[in-house]
Amino acid sequence: METEEYPITSGVRFLRARGIAFKPHCYAFEEHGGTAAAARALHVPEHEVVKTLVVSSNSIRALLVLMHGDQEVSLKALARALGARGADMCDEEAARRLTGYLFGGTSPFGTRTPLPVYAERTILALPRILINGGKRGFLVEMDPADLRRAFPLIEVSVAAPS
Repeated sequence: METEEYPITSGVRFLRARGIAFKPHCYAFEEHGGTAAAARALHVPEHEVVKTLVVSSNSIRALLVLMHGDQEVSLKALARALGARGADMCDEEAARRLTGYLFGGTSPFGTRTPLPVYAERTILALPRILINGGKRGFLVEMDPADLRRAFPLIEVSVAAPS
């Protein structure tokens, strides 16, 4: 890891406890800038910036979906993959209550409530990913294979172009 100062979040503590290597990246958070702003600030392809989305369905109370920054989740395809009638994005308050993180700072690591994690299959084929470390303006760079070391991971193909 670099010597640059970075926040010690629940996500960072989670990764450290599991011995998962990461490289911290801090940047100036841009309200409503999303993964495009993060990618611009860090000079990386938006496709390698992975967003963490909190979703609910009638079959699973809540779950996390990891998706490329430049793609959207097809909720219809996700519902099919879950064997559910439907799936919806959680509102900001529900997501904060479940994860302990603010919108724009949601990390799959160290969530308040352990949630099932679904990852777009193609993320795992990337040479590296940058994913939120648990605070707005803070991403951790890591090997996507380490996602499997972090938690049970369910691979899905639910990407839709944004």
